[in-house]
Amino acid sequence: MVANRCIYLSLLVAWIGILLGCTSSYQVSGPVGLGKPISENQIRAWNIDVGPSGLGLPPGSGTAIAGEKLYQQQCASCHGDQGQGGPANRLVGGGSLNTNNPIKTVGSFWPYSTTIFDYVKRAMPHQAPQSLTDDQVYAATAYILFLNKIITKDQVMDAKTLPLVKMPNRDGFISVER
Repeated sequence: MVANRCIYLSLLVAWIGILLGCTSSYQVSGPVGLGKPISENQIRAWNIDVGPSGLGLPPGSGTAIAGEKLYQQQCASCHGDQGQGGPANRLVGGGSLNTNNPIKTVGSFWPYSTTIFDYVKRAMPHQAPQSLTDDQVYAATAYILFLNKIITKDQVMDAKTLPLVKMPNRDGFISVER
């Protein structure tokens, strides 16, 4: 028992020594003394969030017609050819949330269509996030909305039309004052 404690203590002391040695080799700069200042271009590259009202949506447009081919090439391997996916990556259907085991999908749960654009832009495709153009993201978003029977196949999605799409569960959330 005492031997184990000595081993753990020795490992802890060694680990702390390694950490202190590593941190002393970093170049110190900036207001807090760590790292290097971030450029405006770096900030702009990550400032891509989109709000429910559409604030932050970039120029561009797409339809489900354009999105179908892209979806089959970039999305179907994970989400299924019709958005049916598996339990964790299903995009379509879901039915009523008023059950003991609701299936939360884009079509049954997400309250805002702009969230689809935001998520696809930031995180998809999984193997190459942020690799799609804005037109491709609008097209993929339109195709997902079409698969959920929320918009027609030829409806154009852009910064003006996407925020106007009323999702089936938009009124299913309760606002909380913070």
